[in-house]
Amino acid sequence: MQPSDRTSEPYHFRVVARAIGAITAAAPKQVPLARLARDAGLSEAHFQRVFSRWAGVSPKRFAQYVALGTARRLLAERRSVLDAAWDAGLSGPGRLHDLFVTWEAMTPGAYARAGEGLEIAWAGIETPFGPGVATATDRGLCGLGFAGEIGEAAALADLAGRWPRARLREDAAAMAPHVAGLFARRSRARLHVFGGPFQLKVWEALLQVPSGGVTTYSDLAAAIGRSGAARAVGTAVGRNPVAWAIPCHRVLRREGGFGGYHWGLGVKRAMLACEAGRAEAGEADARAVAPGGPVVPVAV
Repeated sequence: MQPSDRTSEPYHFRVVARAIGAITAAAPKQVPLARLARDAGLSEAHFQRVFSRWAGVSPKRFAQYVALGTARRLLAERRSVLDAAWDAGLSGPGRLHDLFVTWEAMTPGAYARAGEGLEIAWAGIETPFGPGVATATDRGLCGLGFAGEIGEAAALADLAGRWPRARLREDAAAMAPHVAGLFARRSRARLHVFGGPFQLKVWEALLQVPSGGVTTYSDLAAAIGRSGAARAVGTAVGRNPVAWAIPCHRVLRREGGFGGYHWGLGVKRAMLACEAGRAEAGEADARAVAPGGPVVPVAV
């Protein structure tokens, strides 16, 4: 690798991805900063700046967010208040705008045909949470999964199985615009998903949970007007086709436990830690520039 490569965004992306994996795997123990920096081939100061710029907090603070105790604290302090007044169904293509996400639900007819006549591109991708697989139609991202625990072939089979009659083609170039910036602090995504009416309502509710916040299965059930259906909500959450963009990782058990996660609990812990760190950094930024308030340094 040429020295100049060490200043590039792709290189820094891989550095942070590896560090997140190492920190998550070691939890609840903390990996020394010196070891993380050495593995990245950077000085401690340079590594800390690179990591903090992406995650919003220092590696040490990120490690603290990975801990189970943080999940319980998030549930107590950052729990989102979901709006229970949902529209009474999605009979046709629906749209939802959630700050940075636009989604379009496939029609019930397309859902019933299980993707017949649909062409879907796919590619293996690098993510901050390990290797992933992404799929997309010409209208948007329709699948995203993580392959760190099960491998790329199994992750692709999982996603492809949701559209058994669609035609898949490997096409990294076609996938690039769908995943570009997806994991940035100000991410954007256009989604094209399909599922049954109940699943769509659950996924819609998930999009209302803010980054840095969490909810529970029972609260999601209440939000869609189906109190008592927490188990069915859990199944719908597990069938979410687009991890991260539709944030099923923000659902915890009522007592504060992480619960399960389709792509592995290590990935879920890393996602929650990343979002909690970014939320903390955003709050610090807001305090620093509050009208009439003092301008103070923002610690990351």
